[in-house]
Amino acid sequence: MSARLVLGLGGTVDYEIRWDAAVISTLARHYGVRRDELVSAAPIEDERALIVAILGLLERGVGGERFAASSDLLDAFAARFDTAVTLGGTGVRAGIALANLGIPSTQHLVSIDDNVRRLMPPIIDWVCSAAADTLDPHLIVQYPARAVVALADGEIVAPSANRVIVANDRPNREMAIAPQLGERLRDADAFLVSGFNTMQDADLLAARLDDLWAAMGHLPAEALVYYEDAGFYRREFAAIARDRLLSRIDVYGMNEDELQEYVGRAVDLRDPAQVDAALAEAHRLIPVPALVVHTRLWSIAVGPRARRHRSALEAAVRVSGTRYRLGDVFDAADLDDTGRLPRHPDGVRVVAAIEASRPDAAGVAAVVVDTATPTTIGLGDSFVGGFLSVTRAAADAVSAR
Repeated sequence: MSARLVLGLGGTVDYEIRWDAAVISTLARHYGVRRDELVSAAPIEDERALIVAILGLLERGVGGERFAASSDLLDAFAARFDTAVTLGGTGVRAGIALANLGIPSTQHLVSIDDNVRRLMPPIIDWVCSAAADTLDPHLIVQYPARAVVALADGEIVAPSANRVIVANDRPNREMAIAPQLGERLRDADAFLVSGFNTMQDADLLAARLDDLWAAMGHLPAEALVYYEDAGFYRREFAAIARDRLLSRIDVYGMNEDELQEYVGRAVDLRDPAQVDAALAEAHRLIPVPALVVHTRLWSIAVGPRARRHRSALEAAVRVSGTRYRLGDVFDAADLDDTGRLPRHPDGVRVVAAIEASRPDAAGVAAVVVDTATPTTIGLGDSFVGGFLSVTRAAADAVSAR
């Protein structure tokens, strides 16, 4: 019997714009955007505020997720660029990565339209809580390292490549749980939970967590639950969701931006002492069997069951690295090619230091990918897919005996 992977909780339709510094610069100068404004966290109520928000993140080379006043604003902005329509959401992108490797999954969706039906790989099936079709696109802005943007009073340069996500997505804010989810979980080998970060109503969040907990009661005791963190629109909701589900989470994943939010300070990813301290502090806050932090230099798991996930970390790094260099379309041979690439020397050094100092740690250095057209959106999602591909393979090996 094949393993079952159930991935949720909400998918999206993404408008991925092709980076064009000339268009961005023209808009920034048109609106008179100045460098001292880029620290602003003002609401995104018009195009000027949208540009300030994007450039504020670009100047620091970081990614983030932001809420916009309307989907119409995002439609109008995307129309200024060459735009690709793709499917997003952690579960969906993880599922697409798995589909590239011939591994099926079941998606839990909260919205659907013809874009979803057209773009979802045939190997993926789904349940959906939506009663009707809707389209609330997520704007995806990927910028390359050393991107230069002209402002009204000078220029800014991106220190590294990253992505910005901006959305106004009512179905994902409401996150209704499909009644069929519990039944789909009865024979699941692994369940991915993500997506509560877009919710903004505390009472509704509590209700959805109750619904999810009831559905998770159908999971087999041995099923792995992977919870992937994200940029919460209301940061206090992160703790509410985490604490409600903590007793059933086996693996808790996050990226470097989320790690730094939890510890409340910048962390030098090249400094083993700073990394060690941040990992220890995050694990005290989130005492799960395996806390996984994935970054552009390394991916490290800490906790009493961390070391059993070393092969999953390696697969995850290969899948995310392959997406970075090739985008959505790749296969197992491409993963092998990625695996032969050199590893980041700073990542190798940090992983070695952490594993030497902590008996409860396992890590893998990131691959070094040199490409003029990096794909920066969905790397964490693809990482999760790669991680779960090993869970799937292990389960299939057991069932085949």
